[in-house]
Amino acid sequence: MERRRVAITGLGVVASAGIGQDAFWNGLVSEAPVGFRQIDNWDPSPFFDNPKEARRSDRYAQFALAAAAEALAQAGELTADPARRGTFIGTGIGGIATLEEQIEVRLAKGDRRVSPFLVPMMMPNAAPASVSMRYGWQGPCENTVTACAAGTHAIGNAARLIAWGYADVVMAGGAEAPFTPTAIAGFANMTALSNSGVSRPFDADRDGFVMAEGCGLLVLEAWDMAVERGATILGEVLGSASTADAHHITAPAPGGAGAVNCMQLALQDAGISPDQVGHINAHGTSTDKNDAAEAEAIAKVFGETDGPLVTSTKGVTGHALGAAGAIEAVAVVLAMQKRLVPPTAGLTAVDPALPRINVVQGAPAPWEPSAALSNSFGFGGHNGTLVLGPATD
Repeated sequence: MERRRVAITGLGVVASAGIGQDAFWNGLVSEAPVGFRQIDNWDPSPFFDNPKEARRSDRYAQFALAAAAEALAQAGELTADPARRGTFIGTGIGGIATLEEQIEVRLAKGDRRVSPFLVPMMMPNAAPASVSMRYGWQGPCENTVTACAAGTHAIGNAARLIAWGYADVVMAGGAEAPFTPTAIAGFANMTALSNSGVSRPFDADRDGFVMAEGCGLLVLEAWDMAVERGATILGEVLGSASTADAHHITAPAPGGAGAVNCMQLALQDAGISPDQVGHINAHGTSTDKNDAAEAEAIAKVFGETDGPLVTSTKGVTGHALGAAGAIEAVAVVLAMQKRLVPPTAGLTAVDPALPRINVVQGAPAPWEPSAALSNSFGFGGHNGTLVLGPATD
C-alpha cells in the first residue's frame, strides 16, 4: 500500500518547566533553574475519579494520563474506529518508585504486606495500558524501553503504524518518574549527574546531566482523516530512524558514528536532504562525552558554522530519561507554532574543543519553520531520530 502521511493533531506535556503547553513554552524561554527538575506539588486528582484510583497508579503513569487529557482536548473529536486507535508510550524505568517503596515495605513488615498492585503499577507498559483503558482505544497498545531513546522510538514506531495502515490514530510519547533514593544513588555513583545542579549542554564547564521527570505525548493521525474531520494540524512526522552503537553500555561510539548513521537514515526515511533541515533539538545532556559525540555527528551530517539552528532544551527541562525525547518532540512542534527556537539555557561559553555547530544561546532565535530533527541517545547504545515538519498542504 502507499505510505500515508502522519499528522500531529494534539500535544500534551507535563514537565518541571511547566504543565501544559503554554506554561511549558514559557519555561523553555526562561533562565535555567538549579537542581533536580522535579514537578512540585503534583496533584493527580483531576485525572482520576477518586483518590483510591490515583493511589493505584504510579507517578509516571499519572503523568501519562494528564498529558493524554491535554493532547486529546486539543485534537478534538476523533472519527477513527476505537479498534484503529493505538497507544505507544515509552519509558526508561517505568514504575520504579512503586517498586522501591514496596521493597521497603517487604523488608520492614514482611512478604504479606506487599501490595497486590505492585506488579501492575511498576510494569513499564502501565502507562500505555492506563491510557488505552481510560479512553477505550483497542488498537495496538505497546511501549519501548530503550533508556533515554524510549520516547523518541515510541513516536517513530507509532508513526509507522499509521503510515503503513495498522492504525489510524496513535497516542505516542514517553513518561518517566525516576526520583527514588536508589536510582539517584546509582546515577550519582556512576558520576553521570551534575555536581553543580546546572545543566550546561555544549558548555566548556558542563559537568553532567540533571535528572528530571515528566511526560510528553503527541496525538498522531492519518493525514487524510485529520483533514476530512477538519482538525487543526500542528505538524507532521516526516520520518524516523533507530540504530545501535554496538560499542559500550554507557559511552557513545567514537566520533558519533551511531548518531551519524541514525540521522542520515532518518533523513532518508523522510525523503529530504540535510540542507532542508532548519532546526535540531539535540539530545544534549550536558555530559562530556555525549555532547562531544553529538556535536561531531551533527557537523559530519550538516557541516559546521552555518548548519541548522541547534538547541538542547535540557538546559531548562533537565534529562527526563525515557520521556526526554517525547518532551523534546513537543518542544519542536511548539517552536514551529511560535516561529522561535528556544535558546540552550545554562550555556554561557561553547566548548572550543567541539565542532562549530550553530548552537542557539542567550535568546530565542527566529526561524521560518521547516523540517526539524529531534535526537535521543540512550545507555546501551540506542539511537533515535525523528524528523518533524510544519503543517503543509
